Amino acid sequence: MKKRETPKNLEDRHHAELLMLYEISMAMSSTLRLDEILYIILTSVTSGEGLGFNRAMVFLVNEKDNILEGRMGIGPDSEADAKNIWEFIAATHKTLDELLNDYKQFGRKQDSLLNNNVKNIKLPINENSGILAQTVLQQKTFEILDSESRKQVDKKDPLISLFNMDYCLSIPLMANDKVLGVMLVDNFFSTKVITKDDLWKLTMFANNAGLAIGNSQEFEKTLILSNTDRLTGLWNYGYFQHQLAEEVKRATRFNRHLSLLMIDIDLFKKFNDTLGHIAGDRLLQEISDIIKESCREVDLVARYGGEEFAVILPETFKEKAYSSAERIRKLTAAHPCHYKEGQPSKRITISIGVASFPQDASNKEDLIAFADKALYVAKETGRNRVCMFSKDFI
Repeated sequence: MKKRETPKNLEDRHHAELLMLYEISMAMSSTLRLDEILYIILTSVTSGEGLGFNRAMVFLVNEKDNILEGRMGIGPDSEADAKNIWEFIAATHKTLDELLNDYKQFGRKQDSLLNNNVKNIKLPINENSGILAQTVLQQKTFEILDSESRKQVDKKDPLISLFNMDYCLSIPLMANDKVLGVMLVDNFFSTKVITKDDLWKLTMFANNAGLAIGNSQEFEKTLILSNTDRLTGLWNYGYFQHQLAEEVKRATRFNRHLSLLMIDIDLFKKFNDTLGHIAGDRLLQEISDIIKESCREVDLVARYGGEEFAVILPETFKEKAYSSAERIRKLTAAHPCHYKEGQPSKRITISIGVASFPQDASNKEDLIAFADKALYVAKETGRNRVCMFSKDFI
């Protein structure tokens, strides 16, 4: 027989729960970086010291395309994985605060099957897209907590089917009466019953989570406006310098690779002199788009100045950076530019220099100088090529 809680025990438990929610809210308010906030949200929802769900996922509204985009998922990929995670946490006695701090070291290494599946999801926000879309449209929580409510869910619901869910909660993340996203949680592995008390805690938590996401998105808009090159839409020189310094610090601290590409449009001055600055600006925009579309989400693409661009590639060793640079070079050479007749070769080409940390350089200044030196060698040896830095260049 289940032991009945006394009023004193109930009061103590509610006090502990409110304290936990307060501490999580403080953690969310400690950063304005969206990826860190999402990690705090999902770790808090899935950790034993937090809300204790098995799996948690966040999907954010993309207003421009009217879709929900999967942004992050945390939870085991299998029953064995779940057992290993729970045993590890129990053995190491990791607190919620310690789990949240893990992001600083392992934040980018979120390569679980669950997370990858979530990040690949783009769901139209309409009546036929299942409970996640309905959560946005109706601005309310959907509770699938028993067999009766489960029957009401379409078996073809894309998310329920993909994640093989039986019982779950789909809850809106809101700020200023506007749905910014949806959080989906379940207990797939433990099959622990989701109670009304769980729902109450999650609702309280989601209110703060929505505000934190809203603040982060407003911050990112301001950051983008103040640090973006107006012509190309890329990050500007100042932001590039700041972020490269941060990436070098991170790579030094965690013994990671970091590579830098310096890119220059070949014969751009001749192009500008022949066809004029309007054509030159259009070309800069086209090359910017090619570079941006060729890079990963974690890479940072910036306009370094004039016709020169820079790409920061975190956790990328030199040979991999060379392959990325070659892809950009080939795509540019094959691009059907409207103004290519203005160039002697009848095509637009770029030259790229590659340097890496710690293989070539041990600090930001040398990394830039060596990538720039490799770019100079690429241009001096014929253009339309990628050149990796070598100590012989010095």
